[in-house]
Amino acid sequence: MAGFQEKAEMSDDEQKIVTETVPLHEVAEALRQTLPFAETNFADLAGIGLVDRVRIPVGSIVEETWAPNHTYAVVIEGEMRADRPEPDGSRSTVSTATKGQGFGEAPILMGKKHSPMIIVAVQETLLVRFSESDFWKLMACCPRFRKVVLEDMAQRLQAYQVEALHREKLISLGTLAAGLMHELHNPGSAAKRASSQLRVNLLRLQQLSLRFSDEPKTPVQLECMRCLLEHTVRGCHAPAMSTIEQSDAEESMAEWLAAAGVDNAYSIAPALVGIGLKQEELVCAKDAFKAESFSDALNWLEALVSSVTLVCTIEESITRISDLVMAVKKFAYDEKSPAREIDVHDSLQSTLTILGHKLRIKGIQVEKDFAANPALIHTRGSSLSQVWTNLIDNALDASPSNAKIRIATWIEAANGNANGSDQLAVSIEDHGEGIPPEALPRIFEAFFTTKPQGSGTGLGLEIVHRIVTQKFGGVIDVQSEPGNTRFIVRLPLQVPADCGKCVFPGR
Repeated sequence: MAGFQEKAEMSDDEQKIVTETVPLHEVAEALRQTLPFAETNFADLAGIGLVDRVRIPVGSIVEETWAPNHTYAVVIEGEMRADRPEPDGSRSTVSTATKGQGFGEAPILMGKKHSPMIIVAVQETLLVRFSESDFWKLMACCPRFRKVVLEDMAQRLQAYQVEALHREKLISLGTLAAGLMHELHNPGSAAKRASSQLRVNLLRLQQLSLRFSDEPKTPVQLECMRCLLEHTVRGCHAPAMSTIEQSDAEESMAEWLAAAGVDNAYSIAPALVGIGLKQEELVCAKDAFKAESFSDALNWLEALVSSVTLVCTIEESITRISDLVMAVKKFAYDEKSPAREIDVHDSLQSTLTILGHKLRIKGIQVEKDFAANPALIHTRGSSLSQVWTNLIDNALDASPSNAKIRIATWIEAANGNANGSDQLAVSIEDHGEGIPPEALPRIFEAFFTTKPQGSGTGLGLEIVHRIVTQKFGGVIDVQSEPGNTRFIVRLPLQVPADCGKCVFPGR
């Protein structure tokens, strides 16, 4: 917990925080009942003359965010709680201090100028407060005090890291869920529209079929329609044409159908052209059928063609949804799954699929140069996806709108590598403002971030560095200047003999 200063603003009907400056010996007996001072010889503390004795009513806030002064306090009676304000206006509890415990050591020991905490009295609390200079005197002369403070510091820092990692996962999950909703919306909506139109088409097809079957068909007519049906169900799409070529083909088909007396000529022409039918393929039907029957035959064929196209749309939409589900499955693969080989290119593509919505929002183009062969890495779980997601997401955040991100892979030969094995190299490059030179040495530190307050936890790159170096025995480098930032991850293709434990921790 951070040091504190009293909140000045209080209404008339509120109980006020009462602070008394008293000699240390006056509170010595109470301090002896606390963990930090249990074995302290107060005769050795001649350099500490005065301390603050503070009584705090329940519910009182004794420090607002960014309090400028650091102090160390010991709870004599009651309980205090430290909350961290979140960007959404909520608070997350970081730690508590109950009777006999001290707090406020973390910002002093970490050398922080400010402590972004809100400290609240959970119960009516009495505590003794030391200035920062007196805190350092206690650290220098009291072994018991020093031991307790450092243990508290370690426990609170560990708890904070666990809580921050959990929050980072929740943020990632929220981003993933939001992206998936957008990704699933488009194919889902397309399938829904196609299904509705297919129902209308089937009714029209039924009506045309009944009318078309009123007259018996000759063998020539049946053979002609069989050939057209085979063409229709052969595939979903004709070879791609340019816009001008397609427009010319549709206009030509419509004019030909209209001249042949076909109803709805200009309505059905695009569907027939879209499936790849040409005028010469329809000549057999024109010659085999009477004008009225030919019109019915062509409208029936168009209804069938349109229905097949709609079925293809539904199939493509469901395939897209299935691809998204598989991408998420690969992304969030259970860490307890058996060890296996994973294709890095496949892992990168799955990550791009999940981040596809964010790419489209900013108009970012991704240039892929997958030259690594082989691109297989021994792993378990979603570790690689975490690496790529953090690096690509950072590149997206750093890139201006309508920019380009380049992802490249290649193999680096064992000759010259420290671990004596071939390495698979992956680079992720953006063209944003770059990382400030003074920040480069610290970007892999936990909780260090160059993003605005509330925009990042400072854990993404620390997680990346830990996974790459500890789990895979690899290395990660960064090169940055204004307009170009490039992260390069190098992973050994063969696991080093002395790194077995770091490939699959917990085995």
